[in-house]
Amino acid sequence: MNITCIGAARTVTGSCYHIQTEDANILVDCGAFQGTKDNEKRNGEPFPFHAPKIQYLVLTHAHIDHSGLIPKLVKDGFKGKILATSATVDLCGVMLLDSAHIHERDAEWENKRRLRAGKPPVKPLYTIQEAADSLAYFQGVVYNKSIDLGNGIRVRFQDAGHILGSSIVELWVKEDEYEKKLIFSGDLGQKNLPLIKDPTPIDEGDFVFVESTYGNRKHKGITETIDEFAHAIAESLKMGGNVIIPAFAVGRTQDILYILNQLSREGKLDHLQVFVDSPMAMQATRITLKHPECLDKETRELMKTGQFPRGTLTLKFTESVEDSMAINRIKSSAIIISASGMCEAGRIRHHLKHNLWRSECSVIFVGFQAQGTLGRRIIEGVKKVKIFGEEIAVNARIYTIGGLSAHADRDELLDWLGKFKKKPRRVFVMHGEEETALRFAETIREQLKLDAYAPAMLEEIQI
Repeated sequence: MNITCIGAARTVTGSCYHIQTEDANILVDCGAFQGTKDNEKRNGEPFPFHAPKIQYLVLTHAHIDHSGLIPKLVKDGFKGKILATSATVDLCGVMLLDSAHIHERDAEWENKRRLRAGKPPVKPLYTIQEAADSLAYFQGVVYNKSIDLGNGIRVRFQDAGHILGSSIVELWVKEDEYEKKLIFSGDLGQKNLPLIKDPTPIDEGDFVFVESTYGNRKHKGITETIDEFAHAIAESLKMGGNVIIPAFAVGRTQDILYILNQLSREGKLDHLQVFVDSPMAMQATRITLKHPECLDKETRELMKTGQFPRGTLTLKFTESVEDSMAINRIKSSAIIISASGMCEAGRIRHHLKHNLWRSECSVIFVGFQAQGTLGRRIIEGVKKVKIFGEEIAVNARIYTIGGLSAHADRDELLDWLGKFKKKPRRVFVMHGEEETALRFAETIREQLKLDAYAPAMLEEIQI
């Protein structure tokens, strides 16, 4: 068996594994590279495999760095099946179309510049129609059910506790009468987060591919994190400006609504005026309510009594461009949650343009900010940024609330790896920036006494 690490190898984005046996060709994830321009250029490069030969794509979850090249895969001739949980299928129906919209818009802007320079036009990576066409290949599955893919391969999905519908993939591969079990962690969530269930412990596997986004740090506890978040909100509102929260439309926005409701119910924050300015977040919230099987007991109870997502908040979801623009006329006391979470696209950039220069305003970051993104530059303390070609001073107060991450920290990753009853033969450390992945592999070797290694991009692994 040969496994090629096509993405997320000593980097965080572009998750994709190509698994080849004598009779089978399978992908686990088919994600887009994000962050720097050099990273994003990789999305336009040819796949290092022949798309029509791929029989199955097993998808861990809907985030674009795991799913974002699926329309390109189909465009290149893929005719197999895409297996994912039903919640992931529903979310991809929203996220891939949104991704295509961004690609079309970026190509349109680029072509205006190229036309003025006398250069030939470029095509988008894929179109909205091509993204819509790719959805026909999806097949929804349930957790904890073994599925026979033929050619000696079985797969089972377990809850990864990262976002709605996220999965750990267990893959059994039989060759020459010997069966090997591969584990792909996908993105593992923290324990005790709002809304969704905790990651499922796995107790056996021969080869483990584990994420390492936060393999070099420890998060604050969730109680301390919520208190820190409440303090940031309260202090920001006292200053008389607006509070801007860049948040991923899927997962993080729903977490923030849950926490704001909790703080309001407990009397810690009153009379909150909250705007969710992201059409995709609105759709994702509807999908969340459609899939109670993915939610924890507390959230299901709150839904029954009408306390989630609206609860006691003055909450407005804005869908139209006109409603979004109207928010920019509000100068104080508004909590504005908008996407994208790393500030690279979407309506959040308009809200930053209107509020980032105002010293009475605050920006609260609640998620990972990849290298090269606008969000990363802001949290690293730059004094000025360019938004829509205009230089904007960074005068607002900047908060970073790390404990709300949907990714497990170092100790939680070690705890998850420590649940195996029999030591895996090897652990491959993936989905982390280079220094983090290499250091976490070393930590695994030192603390768990496991053979751990961080593969390089496009490295082939013989098993």
